[in-house]
Amino acid sequence: MSQINDLPLSAINASGNPRGERIAFVEAQWHSDIVHQARDAFLAEMERLGVARDLIDVFDVPGAFEIPLHAKRLANSGKYAAIVGCALVVDGGIYRHEFVASTVVSTLMSLQLETDVPIFSAVLTPHHFHEHVEHRKYFHRHFAVKGTEVAEACVKTLEGLKKVGALLATA
Repeated sequence: MSQINDLPLSAINASGNPRGERIAFVEAQWHSDIVHQARDAFLAEMERLGVARDLIDVFDVPGAFEIPLHAKRLANSGKYAAIVGCALVVDGGIYRHEFVASTVVSTLMSLQLETDVPIFSAVLTPHHFHEHVEHRKYFHRHFAVKGTEVAEACVKTLEGLKKVGALLATA
């Protein structure tokens, strides 16, 4: 079992119930070359923070819109301490990309409150994305930063929930 600051990886929810040991990373395949930058940075940072790679499961979905259903089923399985959703949502000309990203992020927030499993979002939508070399290079770098940041948020949140669970268990 991995250790994070001498605490087991198992998240403990507010009622003191133990959660699974694993972490899920659900990634959209639209613009996968960019999204994979976040995934790779997330995996590297989690390992640097003491979470073994074999405790993280990666799930591919077609696009951002498919992330919430996967996250819900993973959260309800009881096997996961935390779940991360990751996607790059761009304006495809059919409907506003802000709507899709907002819907996905809002649903992920609702799911974490419903299931008591922390669910993190690296679902990002740029104001302007153009299929040229400079924009692609910029978003490759940006998603690597976001992958590191979501790993840090995941570990800190799990640590915080463990402390809350321990306090509630002694109260």
